[in-house]
Amino acid sequence: MALFSFFKAPQNQRYAYKPRFWDPKKEEMEKRLKYLESIRGDSQEAIKQRLSGGFRGKYNVDSSVRSKGVSKSNKRLLMIIVVLLFMSYLIISVYLPQIIAMLD
Repeated sequence: MALFSFFKAPQNQRYAYKPRFWDPKKEEMEKRLKYLESIRGDSQEAIKQRLSGGFRGKYNVDSSVRSKGVSKSNKRLLMIIVVLLFMSYLIISVYLPQIIAMLD
């Protein structure tokens, strides 16, 4: 490799566009207003939009509500497992010696 060269290698050009201002809240609000305007009225397209929005709304539940439901479910499952383990321990400790005695 040469330490000194007569020709300069071209460098990559860089794209340096920087937007002046972008307001995501305003953009989201405009998107919601446009959606609300599209579902108003009695036209067939508006009815379709209302129905599809209702179906989509079931899946876009607040994450805190969903996480609370998941934690409740996990606690309930843990309690069921603990109760079943305790009951199986009692059954094994009480009836296993009788079953072994009957088999001998």
